Amino acid sequence: MIEKWFKSSRLLVLVTVLVSIIAAILLYAANVYIVANIVIDFVQQVPATPDDGKILAVKFLKVLDMLLIAVTFQIIAVGLFRLFIKPDTCEKSTLLAVLEIRDFHDLKITLIQVAIVILVVMFLEQAVEVGASLETLYYGLAIAVIIASAVFAFKGMEHAGQESARQED
Repeated sequence: MIEKWFKSSRLLVLVTVLVSIIAAILLYAANVYIVANIVIDFVQQVPATPDDGKILAVKFLKVLDMLLIAVTFQIIAVGLFRLFIKPDTCEKSTLLAVLEIRDFHDLKITLIQVAIVILVVMFLEQAVEVGASLETLYYGLAIAVIIASAVFAFKGMEHAGQESARQED
């Protein structure tokens, strides 16, 4: 009875999958619109100074940041769907194979890696937008601490996964 309920409750993950798909699609659509506006602004007023070029670079870094977040939602949606809704298709999924996602643990590690890349892009935005300042230094240090914590957690998860794999062999 309880086992049957648990097996059917995995379909509740479908809510998370649907929300993630909708979020990814909306973010992709917003990025297309934003890039179109950047191109229109560029055509209307071509950057003439280095500062104008920096502003353009920051705009594209922000677009890149949003695209990485959209990809993250897509990875979450596909990963959760393949792992919980249709686990038998996990081996056939080229996306999960490329990302090396075989279980929920691998999905968490992939999300940590994407989050680190997003943090680096955020720092680049700050560095280009504000320049070399004390505020940028503090921001960089804060991001460095977060990345160090994420890498430490990642390494801990990696070792736990490797130890359990060794025990299974």
